[in-house]
Amino acid sequence: MGDDYNVWFARAKSSLAISKNKSDENIFYEDLCFQAQQAVEKAIKGLLIFYKIEPKKTHDLVLLIKDLSKYITVPDEINEIVILNDYAVQTRYPGDYTPIQEDEYNEAIRVAENCVKWTRNKIKTLENKIATDEKDQPYLGNLEINK
Repeated sequence: MGDDYNVWFARAKSSLAISKNKSDENIFYEDLCFQAQQAVEKAIKGLLIFYKIEPKKTHDLVLLIKDLSKYITVPDEINEIVILNDYAVQTRYPGDYTPIQEDEYNEAIRVAENCVKWTRNKIKTLENKIATDEKDQPYLGNLEINK
């Protein structure tokens, strides 16, 4: 697994952009929601990598957020990402599920946008802390930084 968190965030932003591309009536909401799930998965894995934590090779957002919670406080609105879990596998292929409607799609996008934004802001805050640290040492002793 790549160890450059910036690459993971670039891929998260790409997946998020794809998830918002409802430019063709032939595109299923299920496919767009899969991309929203992927954006969140990549963002969370990028944040774990920033903390020098090897993320699990899983699509399960519950497990990833649980791992992240060991190191930092995860706000309640970010814990909402678990609603995207079913989009990782269950709705990716034709099967026995109820098709996703526009309101459910819009909620998936809202949750994904919040998560990608939060993870990026978390990293920027920590990068600024590292850059201004008098000792010029990575701030990893107490991983939590609250404003």
